[in-house]
Amino acid sequence: MRKIAIIIGAGPAGLTCALELLRKTDIKPVILEKSSHIGGISRTENYKGNKIDIGGHRFFSKSDVVMDWWQDILAIEQTAVSPLTITYHRKKKEIDVKAGSNGFTASNDKVMLVRDRLSRIYFSRKFYKYPLMIDFSFFRNIGILRMTKIVVSYLRAALYPRKEERSMEDFLVNRFGSELYTTFFKDYTQKVWGLPCSQISAEWGRQRIKGLSLKKVLVQGLRNLLPAKGATIQQKPVETSLIERFLYPKLGPGQMWETVAEMIIEKGGEIHLNQEVCAISQNDTKSITEVKTTATVQAVPQSFKGDYFFSTMPVKDLFRSLDAKKIPKEILKITEGLVYRDFITVGILVHNRDGKYNHLKDNWIYIQEKDVRLGRLQIFNNWSPHMVADRSKLWLGLEYFCNEGDDLWRLSDAALIKYGIFELHKIKIIDERDAGDGTVIREPKAYPAYFGTYQDMPRVVNYISQYENLFLLGRNGMHKYNNQDHSMLTAIVAVDNLAKGISDKSNIWEVNTEEAYHEEKDIQ
Repeated sequence: MRKIAIIIGAGPAGLTCALELLRKTDIKPVILEKSSHIGGISRTENYKGNKIDIGGHRFFSKSDVVMDWWQDILAIEQTAVSPLTITYHRKKKEIDVKAGSNGFTASNDKVMLVRDRLSRIYFSRKFYKYPLMIDFSFFRNIGILRMTKIVVSYLRAALYPRKEERSMEDFLVNRFGSELYTTFFKDYTQKVWGLPCSQISAEWGRQRIKGLSLKKVLVQGLRNLLPAKGATIQQKPVETSLIERFLYPKLGPGQMWETVAEMIIEKGGEIHLNQEVCAISQNDTKSITEVKTTATVQAVPQSFKGDYFFSTMPVKDLFRSLDAKKIPKEILKITEGLVYRDFITVGILVHNRDGKYNHLKDNWIYIQEKDVRLGRLQIFNNWSPHMVADRSKLWLGLEYFCNEGDDLWRLSDAALIKYGIFELHKIKIIDERDAGDGTVIREPKAYPAYFGTYQDMPRVVNYISQYENLFLLGRNGMHKYNNQDHSMLTAIVAVDNLAKGISDKSNIWEVNTEEAYHEEKDIQ
């Protein structure tokens, strides 16, 4: 009889897991998704034809496995750009740009675009290129006094680094110096997490920006001043935070995952939406046997028995679903103490009369201003022009980091839209008279936090690994602030282990724990 894998969650990790099972094993995947949508936080929301990317998802990875996986789903668009033709060479991971329109094919929707990355920091009502560029505009904006302080504090940090990197502040000061940390990192990071950097574990920095430093930023900035030798997607020598171009589905990130979902169904897998896991049964031999769900929207509560179980649901919710009597109290205490940061996107359409806002060519802008709560600003037109219904308008995504139930979270949609417009006007990004329609999306548990009881997570991992047929995957499933490529890799490694009969799960937890991605050693 064909074996069954129950997969909790239809985000990148869960969907990748299902498709990999269908490709590499004879195991049938059955996905249970709490919401009514596909893609998790990597979905595309649609408001009156205007598409929203929640958090901004660059399709870039240093892993050939992931880059090729994406292109098996959505090919790169072959189109003429003015008198040029773009051709992607998959084995070389390069893009050739040639004169003439030979090779032009009519565009279609199920493709990925090659996008140039532009992001800037907005500080003291001025724009700074990110990665930093040492050019005239930088010196003009920063001023001689602050520039001197930046150099002196960086040299001090290089000569006398903080010996123990216990906090995020220690991590950033050691790599950038105290002045640059205060100028460009401190306030934004505090907005993201709601705590001073001195109270956040240095592990967050090691997870998200482990290879980034002032030296690397400056070297990359100097390279950008040199004539380009050719466009490349792979950019393996480049720190992930500094990559200059990326792939992007024409209709937003959800297009990738909706297409994967279609493939899963076509190959015989199942996806059940509006099914919230309420109970997970385990036996005395440390195996999971069954998952029970409650209906969230016009669905029927069900029970799902399986041979293997993959969970991408938040660790706290997973343990609440298990039989508490069979779990040590100290483990339950740790999982209850795990903290999450929640997220609000406020979408606002802006009238761009006479090209008034054409200078905003960014994919996103980091708002390093103390007098507003706005953390980051997405400009969806610049991710893909197909994200906005009326291209004469600017389609903005205002990102607010908050805690579920706090004052921001409780504001009505109308109040949040009004507040967002007020803040954009206050910091002189737009004139409030140009603002039009808007919408609000709230995303609970968007970011697993590196404080609370996070330092005790190894004990949870050690305990849960005893369940031989249970695999934790993805960002919330592992309580690790992974990008979508890392979340995918945890699924790929888990399925490869299963296919090869490997019971040790440690290699799943090693994904994104070192500068050389785990998969470059073990998957290829």
